[in-house]
Parts: sequence; C-alpha cells; structure tokens
Amino acid sequence: MRFRAKIVDLGCLNHFTRVSNTISKLAKTCTLRLSPDKLYFILSDKVANGGVSMWCELAQPSLSSSSRIVTHDIPVGVIPRKLWTDFREPTVPDFDVSIYLPVLKTMKSVVERMKNISNHVVIEANLKGEMNLKIETDLVCITTHFKDLGNPSWASEDASQDRDSENMAEARIDIKKLLQFLAGQQVNPTKALCNIVHNRIVHFILLHEDVSLQYFIPALS
Repeated sequence: MRFRAKIVDLGCLNHFTRVSNTISKLAKTCTLRLSPDKLYFILSDKVANGGVSMWCELAQPSLSSSSRIVTHDIPVGVIPRKLWTDFREPTVPDFDVSIYLPVLKTMKSVVERMKNISNHVVIEANLKGEMNLKIETDLVCITTHFKDLGNPSWASEDASQDRDSENMAEARIDIKKLLQFLAGQQVNPTKALCNIVHNRIVHFILLHEDVSLQYFIPALS
C-alpha cells in the first residue's frame, strides 16, 4: 500500500523536510499518525528493554488555493485499529531535575570527542542550572561542565521540598544513542530541555514554533 500526501505551501514543504530528515536520523522506520490538525511521528521501542522512544508533533497548515501542490508516494503498512492504543503519547515519569540544554552544536561536539573514549556517558544536572557530561574508564575520567543554563519554572514548582537544589540527578546512558539524537537535529529548536529521572531515564524535549519532539533514552544499569 502507498500513502500519498499533498503539501500546499513550499515553506511548509521545507519545514516538513527538516522534520522528516531529523526523524530519519533517529529511526529507520516510524509510525505516522494523522489527525485533522496535526501529524505525529512515533517511535515506540520499549524503553524498559533498552530501546529509545520518540514522539514528534507537527501542526498541519491551513490550505491555500493559490499555493503549489507537491505530491509524493511513500510505501506504508496500515496499523490495525485494535493496535492504535500502542501508539499513544508516552507518559513521562515524575522527573527529579528539569534543565535547559546548552547549545546543541556545542553539546554534540563534546559528545563526539567522548565517544572515542567510552561507550557510555553520565548526564547529570541540578536545580541551579548546572549540567555535567562525564565519562569514566579504568584509565581516565573526563567531565565537561555547563553552568547558568537555567531551569524551567515548573522545575522549582514541582521539586520536592526536601531536595537540595545543588544535588545532582544523573543517568548513565548509551553515548551512541545520545549522539544520534544530537547529530540528527535540523529543526533548530527555540527551546531545548532535558528531564532526568535519577538512574532511570533521560527525557529530551525540543520545541520550535509548531513542532515539538520528545526523545527518551533509558538509563543503563
């Protein structure tokens, strides 16, 4: 079966292309869910089994009779209705720390260098706008510090009253999965956030106008 889509504005086409190129860097295949006002790109690997998970929303533009129409056929497989509940928006566990990310290109450059030394990276952050990327081997320990990143307003509101703002929440994750996420970004987010559930999961959120992308990387034991 083939899926035929029509994009009625060249600006929207370029925007859609950037989003789809980002998705293609994160997954070989994904689920596309359609609604009257949004497109959803879904990757639902089981985080509990070590797989990453992704949820991306893209608002559909209003139609314009004066716009050009671009048509492209894509082979697809249709998901039976009885399985639709398997492709709902992932629930986010109560996180210990939420923090704004540094410039993604800078973060990507750091992680690329670290990848040559270790297969894993520890990402840690606190409620004072501080984040560290660490790798540890038998021979070397390397840490990159980021300061004054800021924490979203809900971070201080939802934080436990007995949690010290300087205490770090951390998760040890697959460095290749982190680099894959950073290397694939073409949406140029206006906001990029990271939520950490201590020793359980790292949850990234990218926001740009009518696009939001969530990416979940499970912690390693």
